[in-house]
Amino acid sequence: MNEPEPDIIIRIAAKGDGVTANGRHVPLTAPGDRVAADGSIVRGPHHVDAPCMHFPACGGCGLQHIDDASYADFVTARVVGALAGQGVEPDMILPPHISPPQARRRASLRASRQGRKVAIGFAEAGSHMLVDLTMCEILDPRLFSLLAPLRTLCGIILPDKRAAHVRMSLTDQGVDLLLEGVRIEGLAADEALLAFAREHALARLTIDEGDGPQTRWEPEPVTVSFGGVPVAFPPFAFLQATADGEAALVREALDAMPAQGVVADLFCGLGTFALALGQHRPVYAAEAARDLILSLKSAGNRAQRRMVADHRDLFRRPLTPAEINRFAGIVIDPPRAGAREQVMQLAASQVPVIAYISCNPASFARDAAHLIGGGYRLASVRPVGQFRWSTHVELVGIFRR
Repeated sequence: MNEPEPDIIIRIAAKGDGVTANGRHVPLTAPGDRVAADGSIVRGPHHVDAPCMHFPACGGCGLQHIDDASYADFVTARVVGALAGQGVEPDMILPPHISPPQARRRASLRASRQGRKVAIGFAEAGSHMLVDLTMCEILDPRLFSLLAPLRTLCGIILPDKRAAHVRMSLTDQGVDLLLEGVRIEGLAADEALLAFAREHALARLTIDEGDGPQTRWEPEPVTVSFGGVPVAFPPFAFLQATADGEAALVREALDAMPAQGVVADLFCGLGTFALALGQHRPVYAAEAARDLILSLKSAGNRAQRRMVADHRDLFRRPLTPAEINRFAGIVIDPPRAGAREQVMQLAASQVPVIAYISCNPASFARDAAHLIGGGYRLASVRPVGQFRWSTHVELVGIFRR
């Protein structure tokens, strides 16, 4: 077999750089590109024109220069590489699920004011410099459409030479907007704030001037629905990045669970999986964040779901094997660091199936090694690219005893 030429990009590394056959890392290259002797790049068949004018300066995206096939390969390779690093070999790697452009329903941007000029956008990659977005290929258009009028509003409520955070989420009622670091001083600023919320039909407008969030506009209680059940949504609470990606993750978890029996959702948040799983069966849901679990409990009660919502810190007090063995299946969706304490208890249990949702292939691989050491096999892994054109990769792993 012929060895690849040393100046040809053969893959994309975890941080987004292209890598040549001899291990050289070259930014903004695609598989098949050639690195010329003078350092210039001769484009290969997988190098494409970026769809956004702000690429590559904007830190919101890192991989708009590679084609869809190469991006799908990258998403899969991130997962396979992390597993290989822990000596874990799944029975099956399923094709990756990639969310479409302009689908991001949750975003945290920065706003900065210098005199009369207000910029809103993402920071440049590896920098504090702000890219003032005039277009965006990842944000849902309903979020992006607010940026221009927000510049005008921030000219009134953002002090000069100051920065603020602009946090937006799409809810059942529309856009939930949280502004942090602004100042509402005087009648004109207050009226501008309410006029903005009314004109743009916001679901809610919350202000944090430095002493905690204060809701200034909420015509009706803001909710996000999971499994057909509306759940009260705290300002900028966690949501899966896209509705499309959420549906893919939920589908994998649902398909893995046995047809009957009580199942558990650990690190359940607002109930993304618990409410989908619990449409026709009892569910136990555990979460450490008090506001989230109370929202889920109230929603489950209103919908008359057979659900126990438990306010429980699974790092300090993980479910024991005796508790776990009562369930027909487990769904676990921990934070980026993984869930070693809970995973060690799962590894010692006899629960027949575990659906592990992860936003960090590295911590997932470490936890997978523990589960396999306890007698489970990794039956399948589905990579998921919700954060399109970024190096952030998610996945669903199905473990069976």
